[in-house]
Amino acid sequence: MDVVKREQLALALDFIREGDSLVVAKLDRLARSVAHLLAIVDQLNAKGASLRVLNLGINTSTPTGKLMLTTLGGVAQFEREVMLERQREGVAKAKAEGRYKGRKATAQAKEADVLRLRAEGLGATEIAKKLGLGRASVYRMLAA
Repeated sequence: MDVVKREQLALALDFIREGDSLVVAKLDRLARSVAHLLAIVDQLNAKGASLRVLNLGINTSTPTGKLMLTTLGGVAQFEREVMLERQREGVAKAKAEGRYKGRKATAQAKEADVLRLRAEGLGATEIAKKLGLGRASVYRMLAA
């Protein structure tokens, strides 16, 4: 499952006890896919806990709540995938029209500062910290 590491969610799921409810404001803030949502619900069920989604009025401690969660989770995933598809189409169209340039290269704008600090004797790690860059970016500039 390709899910971003979410430390606070993991801590909450580790901490939750039997009889507790994990309360979230919106379903899309909890999981990005139905598979991930069901994995979270399985974890909660294994601990004897439930899930409450406030904006939808869903509570998985009831059979109806479990049905609604699965159904609405599928709809939420569908909406997200449609939105991402539209976004990709928009970016492709903008690129074809020459209007999409991507984000500005922030590291390259600091190349002069990198070279100056290196000439002053600072190491790559120190330079990266001082300028708010990644070490790999600093090494690329120094190698060029």
